[in-house]
Amino acid sequence: MNQYLRQLALVLASGFCLTAVQADEVKIGFVSTDRVLKEAAAAKAAQTKLEQEFSKREKDLTELGASIKASADKFERDAPTLPEAQRVMRQKQILEQDRDFQRKRREFQEDLNARKNEELQQVILRANKAIKEIAIAEKYDIIFQDAVYVNPSIDMTDKVIKALNVPAATK
Repeated sequence: MNQYLRQLALVLASGFCLTAVQADEVKIGFVSTDRVLKEAAAAKAAQTKLEQEFSKREKDLTELGASIKASADKFERDAPTLPEAQRVMRQKQILEQDRDFQRKRREFQEDLNARKNEELQQVILRANKAIKEIAIAEKYDIIFQDAVYVNPSIDMTDKVIKALNVPAATK
C-alpha cells in the first residue's frame, strides 16, 4: 500500500511539472468589453445614431411633462376658488394626462433600451470577430473578457479598439 501511494505521488508530481511547463507556453489575452463599448468608434457612432433617432421623442416627452406640471401648478393655485364639479373634472383631466405621460415615457424607455441592445450587439459581434482574428494571427490560446484582476501585459483591448476603428473598406 505504501508503495502504491509513493507511485501515485510520483505520477501526480510529474503531472504538475508537465502542467507548469505547458502553462509557460500558453498565450493568454484579456479584452475589456466595457472599454471597447466606450472607446471604439463603432460604439460611439451607435450612441450618436441612437441620440439622433430618439432625441425628438425625448424632447416631446420633456415638453409634455412640463405642460402637465404647469397644468397641475395652475390647478393647485385655482383649486380653492373653483366650483366642486369643475375642480373634480380638472383633477381627473390632470390625472389622465399624467397617466398617459407615464405610459409614453415607459414606452419610450422600452424602445430606447431595445434599440440600444440591438446597436451594442452589432458592436459586440464586430469586436468578437476582431478578437478572433487577432487571436489567430498572434497565436493566442485563450482570451478572457471578464476578470477580477488583469496584468496590463496581457491586456489587448487597445488592439481590439484599433481593429474596430479601421474602416471596413481598408481591411
